[in-house]
Amino acid sequence: MKFVKSSLCVALLSGLSFNALADVDVYGKANVTVQSSDDGEGSFTEIKSNASRFGLKGSEKITDGLEAVYKFEFQVDVSDADSKGDNDDNISARNQYVGLKGAYGQVVVGRNDTALKQSQGKLDLFNDLEGDIKNVFKGENRLGDSITYTSKTYEGFKLLATFIAEDDVDADNGYSLAVTYGDVALKNSAIYASIAADSEVNGYDVVRASIQGKVENFKLGAMYQTQETVDGSAEADGYLLNAAYSMGKNTFKVQYQAMDFDDSDDKTAVSVGVDHKFNKNIKVFGFYSSFDMDNNVDQDYVGLGMEYKF
Repeated sequence: MKFVKSSLCVALLSGLSFNALADVDVYGKANVTVQSSDDGEGSFTEIKSNASRFGLKGSEKITDGLEAVYKFEFQVDVSDADSKGDNDDNISARNQYVGLKGAYGQVVVGRNDTALKQSQGKLDLFNDLEGDIKNVFKGENRLGDSITYTSKTYEGFKLLATFIAEDDVDADNGYSLAVTYGDVALKNSAIYASIAADSEVNGYDVVRASIQGKVENFKLGAMYQTQETVDGSAEADGYLLNAAYSMGKNTFKVQYQAMDFDDSDDKTAVSVGVDHKFNKNIKVFGFYSSFDMDNNVDQDYVGLGMEYKF
């Protein structure tokens, strides 16, 4: 919800000063689950904060056709604490950058999701939960020391590119590229598709193709990925299939992921769940996720949760 446009309010909330002409939004979400978790040594009950966050973002006009943009987003863990009730590590950095936006697109500098990570759009039906694709696939990177370019949309197509500075004499620069087609929310197009690649990004080279489509009340998605460590010591390829069906205020969803490693441990994951929306900002949900690995212990998670966006 956009509710802060005054430099005075923002200064009180953030301790920062903003020009009164700047367009400032304060936003966030709290996502908390109570769940039974089994990591292979028996089940236990825990309360988890699933990438709960708050942030400031905005822009300011410089000239006709050119504006400055920024975002400062933080992850907040609202659940964990030690035996004394202290929680010193409950705030961590998410996307934080500053840049320029104009007729040819947007360029931002700082910490940001890579082009490949952004290319999935809203494909992951269990994003931020145990069934998140980051627990099976490499490439879900949010990195500092980066420059990200996002083009305008041309005939439905958009280009994204990320440069990651090596920041060390013995390291190599990283590159992430993606081409997308359609609307990630599937409101202005029936299909969203992308192809993306990472080179020397966080130790891996990755190629990923994603597609998601909407037919009446169904959303269907698929992803294929190949990944390899930069030293060539480990290779894998995998895929994802999912479906969601909306019925009134309820959405039923299922997702299957598989990763086949060369000479290593294959991994599959199955997640099922249901969301019930009270309105566009508040929902309750339940899920079950199961991970099956050839050589390691299996994992199972059952959870009930609530999400509130503001």
